Amino acid sequence: MTTLETTATITTTADEADDDAASVLTTRYQQSVAEYWNKEKHPVNIRLGEVDGTYHHHYGLGDVEWSVLEGDPAGREDRIVKELHRLEAAQADYLLDRLGDLGPADRILDAGSGRGGTGFMANQRFGCRVDGISISEEQVKFANGQARQRGVADKVAFHFRNMLHNEFPDATFQAVWNNESTMYVDLYKLFAEHARVLKPGGRYVTITGCFNDVHGRQPSRAVSQIDAHYICDIHPRSDYFAAMAANDLVPISVVDLTAATIPYWELRAQAAVASGIEDAFLTAYKEGSFHYLMIAADRV
Repeated sequence: MTTLETTATITTTADEADDDAASVLTTRYQQSVAEYWNKEKHPVNIRLGEVDGTYHHHYGLGDVEWSVLEGDPAGREDRIVKELHRLEAAQADYLLDRLGDLGPADRILDAGSGRGGTGFMANQRFGCRVDGISISEEQVKFANGQARQRGVADKVAFHFRNMLHNEFPDATFQAVWNNESTMYVDLYKLFAEHARVLKPGGRYVTITGCFNDVHGRQPSRAVSQIDAHYICDIHPRSDYFAAMAANDLVPISVVDLTAATIPYWELRAQAAVASGIEDAFLTAYKEGSFHYLMIAADRV
């Protein structure tokens, strides 16, 4: 390893290029997911990030300002893009609100960090050191480039690592989160690794889509369409709580955000940057086969 881990600085060489892909991507499935995100440059992610330079890989929360659909047709798409970006930033703020009382002396982890948006927001808010991990080398390179451009590379670093074996020492972090990334991994293995690197009393937060056990132990057709689109495996709601209980993570707050995210999808369905999966999300949410949850848990 050429990465120097200290409490004061973050030193990387070639954006963690020293981590051999074979040691990070241990299954063919992980390789296929990494290939997908290495090539992904969809406007729904890129154009929204260009609004203010903060690139998200998650969805939005809150009431839509529907007036963006009105006025000069020539500016309609730009107004929609800015509104979608605002809602995605609101979702990240909602997650950060639940990480607990953090300060500059703390260290926190974004597991499945994408192009880095939530991590930069966390550093700006708390002043603490942020590490992000992704199995996409392209995302890691992009996010580390963003850190340098922002002048925060000494406090925010992104690593080409697997969230199921993240390589950080035990009890490193005061807070860990997954923002719509748990559907790519086994929850029991994930939460065991999170519990290992969390300090006692540390906070774990996830915002995630999960399918409704009341509808059966198999996902609905709409949820299966989402799985196929993103090459993921959406978990049933009950698995989150069972896997947390097995790994010393005790939920302190659970919030159903389904109603709060539907307006985002309704607006996105009318945007030129739509990806084609919007109808499946709206169907799944409205029929009740899919939930959008926030779960905050403490490490005991």
